[in-house]
Amino acid sequence: MINLDPEALRSAMRAWSAGVTVVTAVHEGERHGMTVNSFTSISLNPALVTVSLQQHTRTCELVLKSHAFGVTILAADQTQVSDLFAGRMPEVEDRLATVQTKSLATGSPLIVGGLAWMDCRVVQTYDAGMNMLFIAVVVAAHGTGTGEPLLYHNREYWKLAHLK
Repeated sequence: MINLDPEALRSAMRAWSAGVTVVTAVHEGERHGMTVNSFTSISLNPALVTVSLQQHTRTCELVLKSHAFGVTILAADQTQVSDLFAGRMPEVEDRLATVQTKSLATGSPLIVGGLAWMDCRVVQTYDAGMNMLFIAVVVAAHGTGTGEPLLYHNREYWKLAHLK
């Protein structure tokens, strides 16, 4: 196996632009969430998505225990929410206490104000080095495709500009 310097990959990945999501989970009353951009749809029929979470985080542990998670796709005006769930406000112990939430099918908290929400049940889990890869069936979803998404590129937030 080739041992690539992680900083070389990190630098190269800064060229990849992505939407910003918050992945949340709940198990036996304990709730937590984290900012994630390693999220994608992989199939419409069946409705499958994948998300990669760093192992040994509270969110990953809750997803492993509950076999479920929620995904909120953040709007352009939610940079503070992204920062909160990315841990950039370490003085906030309970991240979900500072935002309004709702739930759909699994009870996973979803952040009000997002552009879209997906409620997911895990169907497969893969140990992927420092991360855990989850493949999940979407059991409930809501979103209209309207609004401006929050984007992340080269370690900065961006807003979508329409090109004509």
